[in-house]
Amino acid sequence: MTKNTTPRALAVEALTRVANGAYSNLQLETTLESHNLSDVDRRFVTNLVYGTIQHQLTLDYYLEGFIKPNQKVLPWVKMTLLVALYQEIYLDRVPKRAIFNEAIQLAKDRGHEGIRRFVTGVLHAIDRQGLPDISQIKDPIKRLSLEYSVPEWLVTAVQEQVGADKALSILETINQPAAQSVRVNVAMATPEEVRQSLEDQGYTVTPSVVAGNAFRLDDKAANQSNVFETGELTIQDESAMLPVEALQVRPGDQVLDACAAPGGKTTQIAALLDAHSGGKVTALDLHPKKVTLIEKNAERMHVADRVDAVALDARKINDKLPKKEFDRILVDAPCSGLGLIRRKPEIRYEKTPADIQQLQRVQLGILDVVSEKLKPNGILVYSTCTILDTENGEVVAKFLASHPDFESMRVETSQNVKGDRSTDTLNIYPDDFDSDGFFVSAFRRKK
Repeated sequence: MTKNTTPRALAVEALTRVANGAYSNLQLETTLESHNLSDVDRRFVTNLVYGTIQHQLTLDYYLEGFIKPNQKVLPWVKMTLLVALYQEIYLDRVPKRAIFNEAIQLAKDRGHEGIRRFVTGVLHAIDRQGLPDISQIKDPIKRLSLEYSVPEWLVTAVQEQVGADKALSILETINQPAAQSVRVNVAMATPEEVRQSLEDQGYTVTPSVVAGNAFRLDDKAANQSNVFETGELTIQDESAMLPVEALQVRPGDQVLDACAAPGGKTTQIAALLDAHSGGKVTALDLHPKKVTLIEKNAERMHVADRVDAVALDARKINDKLPKKEFDRILVDAPCSGLGLIRRKPEIRYEKTPADIQQLQRVQLGILDVVSEKLKPNGILVYSTCTILDTENGEVVAKFLASHPDFESMRVETSQNVKGDRSTDTLNIYPDDFDSDGFFVSAFRRKK
């Protein structure tokens, strides 16, 4: 069998691995790094992988009418058909002939004659009969679920939380490409210096309206710039920068980053500290390999002298760290990640309501333990990269109810994001600024 390494074949291979549990972003990175592709082909593979995952419920709905009930279809064969369907429906500039020919050739190269005939038959049947009209589905939740490829439980949850109009706006956003944003490492350079360097290298640079010391970049990947290599900037979503802004870090502070890997927020904190004044961030993660990743990021960003990375479960720090030790504590908690759907589209299919409830218990458990380590008048920030209130507002309410020595603080950010809001907490939805969905809350210890 001849190895087929066309962009479509590579996309099918990557998608099959994602279906078996691989993370889409990591699998795609591995696929692209292991093949010498042109920039055009790299973009095409990326489009096919993310696009097929983003629309998988929709594509499955279309495909199921052309496969006999209980017929067993190998995972890679199904992915071949889904990739073909994705191109035909969502990519206007790709000729149908090319879509069909490459799918059939892939079935022939990777399978046997029976698989080739099956793929050919399904594609021709779709061409003859057309696809069902999702807009004719009467159940509004099911219709939205299939139109935007989001599980029905999640459509319902978001509607109940923010209302039908806002939910629709969010759904219309999550299948769009994520913006590329970077944070300037103020320990190494000023935003003006980094911007000039990027523009000299051919980047289109736009200041962030969400976070300070941040830009959006167009035209090229940020990690191809010389200021990335020198550690003068790092790739980070704008919303993800806000929890550290809410901490109000001072140069000599002792800071605990309780759930730190891979270290983006750790290095953001460290850049605000002064090692000569005793400033230090203690960064925890459960897994030693991830602690190594934090250390490497700190070294690349030239802030390792202000970072102490430790392999430790944040829920088990009582015997390891003294009480009331830290001026600032960040709990960027483990969560469902549903604010990151554009970057990790498979997340929407992996989580269940039961998972969300379990995550709330974990989040409260971490807050309960680490809050004991905060000094009087110290600030504790709790954040997540999800949009669900179960992991956000409910956690805040339960924490405050059980910790009378803490009070809620209004989250303040450098750009005064959503300054007219009526709540102390800050919710960022994907449609607000075209950034990741995020939640940020802050507490002060009274005694």
